[in-house]
Amino acid sequence: MSDVAAINAALNAPARQYPLERTRNIGIAAHIDAGKTTTTERILFYTGLIHKIGDVDDGNTVTDWMEQEKERGITITSAAVTCFWTQKAEPGLYKSRATIDHRINIIDTPGHVDFTAEVERSMRVLDGAVAVFCGVAGVQPQSETVWRQATKYKVPRIAFVNKMDRTGANFDNALNDMRKKLNAYAFPIFLPIGAEEAFSGVIDIVNQKAIWWGPGDVPNEGLKYEIREIPDDQKERAAEALQELIEAVSNKDDLIAEMVLEEKAIDAPTLKAAIRRLTCRIEMVPVLCGSAFKKKGVQVLVDAVVDYLPSPIDIPQAQGHELGTENLIAVDSNDNNKFCSLAFKLWTDAYAGKLVFFRVYSGQLKKGDNIYNPRTRRRERVSRLMVIQGSERKDIDHVYSGDIAALVGLRNITTGDTLCDESFDITLEPPTFPEPVISMAIEPKTKADRDKMSEGLQRLAEEDPTFRVFTNEETGQLIIAGMGELHLEIIRDRLKREFKVEADAGAPQIAYRETITKEADGEGKFIRQSGGRGQYGHACVRVEPNEKGKGVEVVNEIVGGAIPREYVPAVENGIRDAIKSGVYAGYQVIDIKVAITDGSFHEVDSNELAFKMAGIFALKNAFEKAGPILLEPVMKVEVTTPDEYQGDLLGDINRRRGVIQGVDAKLGQTVLNAHVPLAEMFGYATAIRSLSKGRASYSMEPLNFEQVPNSVLTTVLDAAKKKPAARS
Repeated sequence: MSDVAAINAALNAPARQYPLERTRNIGIAAHIDAGKTTTTERILFYTGLIHKIGDVDDGNTVTDWMEQEKERGITITSAAVTCFWTQKAEPGLYKSRATIDHRINIIDTPGHVDFTAEVERSMRVLDGAVAVFCGVAGVQPQSETVWRQATKYKVPRIAFVNKMDRTGANFDNALNDMRKKLNAYAFPIFLPIGAEEAFSGVIDIVNQKAIWWGPGDVPNEGLKYEIREIPDDQKERAAEALQELIEAVSNKDDLIAEMVLEEKAIDAPTLKAAIRRLTCRIEMVPVLCGSAFKKKGVQVLVDAVVDYLPSPIDIPQAQGHELGTENLIAVDSNDNNKFCSLAFKLWTDAYAGKLVFFRVYSGQLKKGDNIYNPRTRRRERVSRLMVIQGSERKDIDHVYSGDIAALVGLRNITTGDTLCDESFDITLEPPTFPEPVISMAIEPKTKADRDKMSEGLQRLAEEDPTFRVFTNEETGQLIIAGMGELHLEIIRDRLKREFKVEADAGAPQIAYRETITKEADGEGKFIRQSGGRGQYGHACVRVEPNEKGKGVEVVNEIVGGAIPREYVPAVENGIRDAIKSGVYAGYQVIDIKVAITDGSFHEVDSNELAFKMAGIFALKNAFEKAGPILLEPVMKVEVTTPDEYQGDLLGDINRRRGVIQGVDAKLGQTVLNAHVPLAEMFGYATAIRSLSKGRASYSMEPLNFEQVPNSVLTTVLDAAKKKPAARS
């Protein structure tokens, strides 16, 4: 049976073929251009899923299947693939294990900051991750972002230092970068033999063996590797690395610490088991190295995924809330338990229709079963199940605990919904997403396209939680908002390709935010009398600054029934409406505490609308007295340039109101780290090319919101008044 036929047979097996302990749900994550998609492509080749390796530059990789991905050579949407791996017993290397088959579900994630939501939702459902780093550049800005996302969702990691064949590759520098910039307890389990053009193999520290790759490809097999004794000139280095690894493990693992104290010999299986324990507990990061493009180090990377990253039963149980309460319920990874899963991604497929990607946490699901959504209180029949192999969809009949798959045809589903058995009323914690930082007005080129554009944008907004669509009430313009210029450019391109809508867009606008600097009280009254029954609502509030990043809190401090209980929610709704539309300049309010403190009502004239309006007026009244300020998004920018252009680029960053955080020399180049307002970064790609004759590069990611300085505040406020469509 061929590899592909065997995979299809395994996917459609009538019963679970791979027990949970042999299942791995992993993500490949890194900075843009670190080699994630190339690494994934090589893994799929060596696991037998494909027989011809694609290349990012040629636009024919399995996981970069969108037309935009092929054209631009970047990953835009996370892609899920399922493959199978057989660990082979190699003489002298893996004596402790026989041939074992594993099922590996892989999600290849984007590296560009504009598509960070794809990483966020993937991390929410993964059990482990491979963090890929460039052997030349080390830890780059987006590397730090995806690392933080993995930490946020408690995802164990192994690190793969890629591109060891490239000029300037330095394994030790990359390792030190991980320890310094990521605060990672990172220790190598493989060391490179040679570097740059001389990179030819690795030293397996745990087993004290050398692995060497042959000089040429074998059709449909790639590079074969040989296991040898460590060369004489590398033996001392290998022994020192083993001792360092044992000491590092003993600092965290009681069993190894005890063996070290008793001066007992620690064999490879014992050390490997300890490393696995620490990795699963997120107390250690094993580090490997290789060159995915040259097919060196990929097989041992997949072995490391199996050896060190957890199965669904090696990590703490998922937990959810009993619907409507704060009571926590554990979700045990077991096929025999009630079905529970999380919908983490929606996608509209040209052929299959609406796909709902989901991760099964407990139980099993088969075609014809009913599935229940606690959010909507609805159940639907499962008519079609499939797994995704890049651009290919394979229909399956059954999914089990630990699986990642897709449902077809479900309605009223949003990202983060729990899908479960109706008798298991639980809501799992959904992923969280950053707020958009940039917006623009958009309109169809022809009136005939208006309805098609609205439908297309609505479907794209359902898929992407960081993309927003709304109508500006003052101008009637349709506004789209997202994470960056590229993000919105891709949205417009998808509108054209997938929905056949040509659209004109205005200039990008910044999503400023408003907040306050001090405490203040405010009062709002809404009184109308026009013949018959009137309207009466009266509310008093207190506002104060909230801790940075804590968002908006609204609390009820009414005592004695000053406002009847049934009208308090209306006051809260009014407050939240005012917060959303802004007070100072028409931008959303953040990081503020609001307390409803007092008010009054009329026995006949009071109603919900009157109290909602009173809440709006009270919030605005208090806000104006609380030292309002305007905040702007600030980006973390890293520029890599040849030394001769350093001065020009520094001057340009200063002109953009940037604050230089550091200037580092790295491999004959200068790396500039700066914090720059997003408003000043439009057109920077063109500027940096011009200033460096095309030889410098940059990356940026959102950092935080900072107060708009007085020197530009008037300009921003005037622009906000003239262009209300920019507000979001």
